[in-house]
Amino acid sequence: MAKAAKKQVPQVELGHYDVVLAPHITEKATLVSEQNAVVFKVAKDATKPQIKAAVEALFGVSVTGVNTIVQKGKTKRWKGTPYQRSDMKKAIVTLAEGQSIDVTTGI
Repeated sequence: MAKAAKKQVPQVELGHYDVVLAPHITEKATLVSEQNAVVFKVAKDATKPQIKAAVEALFGVSVTGVNTIVQKGKTKRWKGTPYQRSDMKKAIVTLAEGQSIDVTTGI
């Protein structure tokens, strides 16, 4: 009896996990999701083509655009002592029409 060939699942490069760090879930990110976009925290040195390739490989969707923002860290105080939060880079990824990513499930 012949065995059926297994479907080849494309391997995800481990470098993609270093580019896309986490989803960024806020009120503004929820409002942007109505326009078929998702917001992610990404590595500070990640470029737009790297972000696009990582999202397409990890989630299996097609990306039409990537916009990036560097959010500067705030100066805060703890017990009277000031400290600086780290800078954070965010990417607003616009998906093709009819596609979506459920960020609550994880990768």
